[in-house]
Amino acid sequence: MESKYYIVLISIHGLIRGRDLELGRDADTGGQSLYVVELAKALSRHPDVGRVDLLTRQVFDQKVDESYRVPEEQIDAKSFIVRLPCGPRRYLRKEVLWPYLDQFTDQAIRHIRRAGRIPHIIHGHYADAGYVGAGLASLLEVPFVFTGHSLGREKLRKLLEKGLSEEDIQERYNIRNRIEAEEFALGVASMVVGSTRQEITTQYRQYENFHPHKKVVIPPGVDIERFHPEPAAADSRARLLLEPFLRSHAKPMILALCRPDERKNIASLIHAYAQHPHLRELANLVLVIGNREDIRELDTGSRKVLSHMLLLIDRYDLYGHVAYPKHHGSDDVPALYRLAAASGGVFVNVALTEPFGLTLIEAAASGVPIVATDDGGPQDIVGNCHNGLLVDPLNTGQIADCLLDILEDGSRWQEYSRSGMEKVRQHYTWHSHVDTYLNHIRSMTHLEDPHTYELKPMQKFSIMDRLLICDIDNTLTGDLAALQALVEKIKRNNRRVGFGVATGRHIDSARAVLQEWGVPTPDVFITAVGSEIHYGHSGRPEHSWSRHIDYRWNPTRIRQVLEEVPGIRLQADSEQRQFKISYLLDPTRAPSLKEINRLLRKANVTVNVVFSHNEFLDILPVRASKGHAVRYIALKWGMPLENILVAGDSGNDEGMLRGGARAVVVGNYSQELEKLKGHENIYFANTNFAAGVIDGIRYYDFFQEEDDAATGDSGNH
Repeated sequence: MESKYYIVLISIHGLIRGRDLELGRDADTGGQSLYVVELAKALSRHPDVGRVDLLTRQVFDQKVDESYRVPEEQIDAKSFIVRLPCGPRRYLRKEVLWPYLDQFTDQAIRHIRRAGRIPHIIHGHYADAGYVGAGLASLLEVPFVFTGHSLGREKLRKLLEKGLSEEDIQERYNIRNRIEAEEFALGVASMVVGSTRQEITTQYRQYENFHPHKKVVIPPGVDIERFHPEPAAADSRARLLLEPFLRSHAKPMILALCRPDERKNIASLIHAYAQHPHLRELANLVLVIGNREDIRELDTGSRKVLSHMLLLIDRYDLYGHVAYPKHHGSDDVPALYRLAAASGGVFVNVALTEPFGLTLIEAAASGVPIVATDDGGPQDIVGNCHNGLLVDPLNTGQIADCLLDILEDGSRWQEYSRSGMEKVRQHYTWHSHVDTYLNHIRSMTHLEDPHTYELKPMQKFSIMDRLLICDIDNTLTGDLAALQALVEKIKRNNRRVGFGVATGRHIDSARAVLQEWGVPTPDVFITAVGSEIHYGHSGRPEHSWSRHIDYRWNPTRIRQVLEEVPGIRLQADSEQRQFKISYLLDPTRAPSLKEINRLLRKANVTVNVVFSHNEFLDILPVRASKGHAVRYIALKWGMPLENILVAGDSGNDEGMLRGGARAVVVGNYSQELEKLKGHENIYFANTNFAAGVIDGIRYYDFFQEEDDAATGDSGNH
């Protein structure tokens, strides 16, 4: 009997490991990396938790440490980092990972199969993991928790205010993918965790899928075993990092510690310090801005920030007053806070926007007063800890005055230092975070006997080792001679290769057209655009699939919302199903798909909208699609996705063509699939209809027949 929680955390981008985190290495390895690792550790220490898996991307790249290629790393007794292949092996920034996320979902399914348990909860961190986690949780029928960390709509708003165009923002940050993933995650989530009240009430409110009843504020914690004011052995090493830079080591430190990101606003801090002669004489400025070997080899954003920093230091002739070490280790971070406290210094964070600010509570735990931006997390932290002052991050005069107010007033410094150390233990420990977190989890799920699918495969599914799934119209049908040749190949391999169809038709219509074209009864029917699954001759429905997709499904409300929308009208009653509402859409009169999605979301309707053949609009439950149905079958029957070949020709096939299954697009495909060209594991045949399917089977040597293996390639990727 399993009586403890199995929790899966997902954080895909950046470089994540259990020890010696390279925080500040780049824009993708910052506070979120520390957050998820500390959360995994803290959850695993709770007696009600049996195992925590933190899923992230596996990286093989000579430019990064070999530890990031290790498939599994044990953090402590009950928590593990599991690294999964996703896209190219090299290290990639998060903005270019979007095309590969379906592969990550498929790899996560395989990991869960290996683990032999279905998680009680899946928790996605940031938009990319939100997309993966929401899809995975939907497939596995488990509650989904989402933490956005840094939200796309807020980033877009800030960048537009700075004068960037939406086109430039899209090109640099892939912002539309990010926002759409956040909308999807918010729609599926049972709980959305924010770190501050401002984050919930202001930032999440910008989303169409904002629903207040889902949101909870649970501030992250600080490891008080690491962050404390008592001297430690590492302090002397941290002092050595600063020695080459400073003329007088006795002065108080103004410490800033962040990654080289424009949003961190380091330039304003330097201006504030340099333009105030008394502040320059009173204190040293210590800028710990990530790690670097050669600024010229950094990404564009980091290179710009660090180059500007060095130019400002030179412009104001701050040599001897400012330290800016190239390298620091994870043990140096708490030591730097302690040095700042021992010097009577101040920690400063004047980021343009700050969703939370882990460094602020680390500084507080170490006894360092703070000066921080009057936004988001700092508002809550200073409000709870009474340990510093808030400033307008663009007002350099105010920044300098507040630093002086603390540095020159000994009694105020002592009060802020004492209050920060005391209050951080009251409001910001991982122990209290996990207690609150699990209390919410208990309201969504419960512990029970082994939390796994009861797998009772039918005879055919238990012995076959691969599965061919084809769309019907214009994929199987269209060329009778080619279809007959395909049917013969299927019959010849019938014992070890299963055959299925995935179609927009309902099952009776699918049976009729297959019979008309002389196609034997498939082993599995995926029908009604993926909203129904039936098996074999008996047509036995997959009831668990129906229960699985009946999630937030409100067909009456959907019809009400779309009733007055111009350019769309309901198809015939014969095309409507329990979990599918089908319309005809006139592209010249109807609003865009984006606008249709927006209308549904505003009405608190979370669905999957599928458009195909430039005229058919199908509204499905959010958990339903051909792709989800294929993955469900793979999971239920324990079949690796690479042992499944899918073939299709239109937009409603896209979900099953993307991901880990081998995919074939027949030559007569609709233009909406053109965008899939070049994707890994998607083969575009030059021949049409069933002949294209045969070409795909040959290309992948899927049936492993000698006559196929000797046949040349007739298509393209």
